[in-house]
Amino acid sequence: MPDCIELICIVCPVGCELRVTVQGDDIVVAGNKCPKGEQYAVHEVVSPVRFVQSTVRLLGSKTERRLPVKTDKPVPKDKVLQVAAAIRRLTCRVPVHLGEVIAENIEGLEVNVVATKTVTA
Repeated sequence: MPDCIELICIVCPVGCELRVTVQGDDIVVAGNKCPKGEQYAVHEVVSPVRFVQSTVRLLGSKTERRLPVKTDKPVPKDKVLQVAAAIRRLTCRVPVHLGEVIAENIEGLEVNVVATKTVTA
């Protein structure tokens, strides 16, 4: 019996209700109104990924205690908690600028952690 997974496509504002049927190596997507929905569904079933957003401790600032950060690429969904834990251990010192790399190659995943805010004092 095939497995059926229901998803809402997040690629565009339409939000198609997708039904993904997995039977062995075959993946069938229904409910998509465009090819992007099918690509999204297959990717979500085969190898889901997520961006990770968090904050790191900020040293030397008179106004801010934490710096918002995010990964510059999505990470495998099963590694999100591992990456979040590694980000919690990071610290950063002012000045720091929007887009600046705070940590390179986090957890060996070829993903960088970057600042999402500029803090100069």
